[in-house]
Amino acid sequence: MRAFAIRPASDASLPDGERRRWLGLLIGALMADAARSQSQTAGFPERPITLYCPWTAGGPTDIALRALAEALVRTLQGKRVLIENKPGAGGALGAQMMAASAKPDGYTLSQTPLGVFRLPHMIKTTFNPLTDLSWIICVSGYQFGVTVRSDAPWRTWKELIAHVRTNPGKVSYATPGIGTSLHLTMEEIGQREGLQWIHVPFKGSADAFTALRGGQVDCLASSPQWTALDAGQIRVMNIWSDQRNPRIPDVPTLKELYGLVANSPWGIAGPRGMDPAIVRFLHDQLRKAMDDTAFLAALGRVGQELYYLNSEDYAAFAREAFEKEGQVVARLNLKG
Repeated sequence: MRAFAIRPASDASLPDGERRRWLGLLIGALMADAARSQSQTAGFPERPITLYCPWTAGGPTDIALRALAEALVRTLQGKRVLIENKPGAGGALGAQMMAASAKPDGYTLSQTPLGVFRLPHMIKTTFNPLTDLSWIICVSGYQFGVTVRSDAPWRTWKELIAHVRTNPGKVSYATPGIGTSLHLTMEEIGQREGLQWIHVPFKGSADAFTALRGGQVDCLASSPQWTALDAGQIRVMNIWSDQRNPRIPDVPTLKELYGLVANSPWGIAGPRGMDPAIVRFLHDQLRKAMDDTAFLAALGRVGQELYYLNSEDYAAFAREAFEKEGQVVARLNLKG
């Protein structure tokens, strides 16, 4: 869009004709910019869009992302959106694969959890999230917590912590992977409490929950499985959000216990070098999809809530998150 030198409000003494001329130029430029953007996205998408889910099928993120994809299909008036599961690397594998090989044409996108900003600080990676991705939109945030089986001997978080402290190296906890927000937060708690417990990483929450149900691990750090809670199969020990969840009002938050809040936002990104018009188009369509009632219902089922940021704000969030995650990795001594 062309740049204009807008006169200050004090220049209200301009003749009416002059003001109309400036207003006409501004409106014309805006309309021309909108027309260029529309022409650049005309016909898009002409083929299915692939959206990487960097977690196993059936887990909370997979459920939410599939619901978002279905809502996006409706906003795109039936154009197809395909989900491909790419579990691994603490949720960063999808973005890493996309950055390495996908064309920046808008047809390959990936869910981007905080692990995308954390992994490069832990191990040597083939991508840099600040230079190799196009940030489209921030969508949602996880509501995490620690759960145990309903037949576990611990009724409260304090009882669990006391047991871990008196049985060092014997209590295990599962997470969806090394380097995830869940793993780092559990390590932070362990350091604060002086605990020695065993981390058992999986490639996603679905597998981790299966291990909990089967007795292979003692507790699980993940989004609470509300259907399992309603069925009386699990007990929630704590919640990691800013406030208590009304579904379990007696369960404390990490904020109450340790002054911590661990709500891990996620969004959608594409490869670097995407046409800004395509980024705007995808942002606008995804923003509409976020208001879809079926998508919102799916978020509620998996314990997530909307966390919207536009493309510019999401890029700023990415820069800040990259720096903060590096500090956390260094403090917890998790660099490989």
